[in-house]
Amino acid sequence: MEHVKPLLDDESVPVHPDHDPRHPLVIFGDHRFCAGESLTVHRMAGPHMHSQIELNFVLSGHMTYWFDGRELTVDEGRLCLFWGMIPHQVIDRREGTRFVCLYVPMSVFLGLANLSRFRDAVFRGAMIEALEIRSWDRDIFQRWREELLAGDENLTEIVRNELTARVLRIERDGWRDLREEGSAIASFSANDSERVEHIERMLRFIAEHALENISAEDVSRAVGLHPNYAMSIFKRAVGHTINQAIVRHRLDTAQSLLISTDLSITDVAFESGFGSVSRFYEAFSERFVEKPTAFRRRMRSKGQPPA
Repeated sequence: MEHVKPLLDDESVPVHPDHDPRHPLVIFGDHRFCAGESLTVHRMAGPHMHSQIELNFVLSGHMTYWFDGRELTVDEGRLCLFWGMIPHQVIDRREGTRFVCLYVPMSVFLGLANLSRFRDAVFRGAMIEALEIRSWDRDIFQRWREELLAGDENLTEIVRNELTARVLRIERDGWRDLREEGSAIASFSANDSERVEHIERMLRFIAEHALENISAEDVSRAVGLHPNYAMSIFKRAVGHTINQAIVRHRLDTAQSLLISTDLSITDVAFESGFGSVSRFYEAFSERFVEKPTAFRRRMRSKGQPPA
């Protein structure tokens, strides 16, 4: 893919092309700072994932996401952002709804100083909504989109700086976190760019290989680091261990499969990378405080159909 990544007709290359496109592990392998080509919001065939932070500014209408077991409707004139590695799917929208969709590399967020609570919420899977919208947001988000699509490197750098400043204002002006969790993410300075790159590569490796039998040592080896050092900087940056990140990713995948497919619980467990059904039940119940069968029944009763 050269410049853009539309929500529905994504031209980037799936990491797991052997899977049905509805499978949440069809992760799109574009990690750049870019914009979505389409202004029109479409329903998505199934949950998908990508490595960047995604920002949505709704220009008109409203749209509803399925996001980590929740439904969230974003109305006209609202701004939200979330980490794309949490499986997400547009399940409904008013006909003709339009939005600006921007994608920001996670390394930008890792480098933001003094935003530990905000950054922690994003990387732990929150859907963030800005509480204060500026009068110029509608125009500036459309301008940023146009300039990113132009493919001019100098313009892209300007947009990066301006959009980073807008994110800082979200933190300052107030935001709503749909999933409050404790703070743990550390701040990195500009001199820590190499560490940020290592963390980003580790997160990508976990995302792209979570259904395989991988360990913290495999993740460390993939980025050329000693396991002890890799685990130390990962825990400092992301707030949980590499093994916890692997399990979390598998659970995100399982949750998505329970909603979007009719796979048996056993198949969901193995499709999500768990080595045993009992371990899957244990991990799922510990995180979501209900069994997979109960979760599926509850979500289906709320009218979330399989994709």
